[in-house]
Amino acid sequence: MTHPFHPLKGREYSLVTYRHNWGEDRVYFHDDNGDLSALPASWTSVAPKDPFREVAAGRCLLRFVDLLELVALARQIAARDDCSGEEAPG
Repeated sequence: MTHPFHPLKGREYSLVTYRHNWGEDRVYFHDDNGDLSALPASWTSVAPKDPFREVAAGRCLLRFVDLLELVALARQIAARDDCSGEEAPG
């Protein structure tokens, strides 16, 4: 587990399978209780390293395309709030 904020960071598990589910690559493993668990492959050392993150080396949290997606999401939420008659906070 390599995700910096996941409680299992630094733990190692045996890979059961690697599949594309829920729109992303996921790894399946048996947890400490023997139950089958799944996580995004990007949270583990199984997935290839993201070139952007390697070059950014922690100096930049979001890629430009991520920021564009965030703006689009914020606009959708604002438009939904406008249509519902609720006043947006702020």
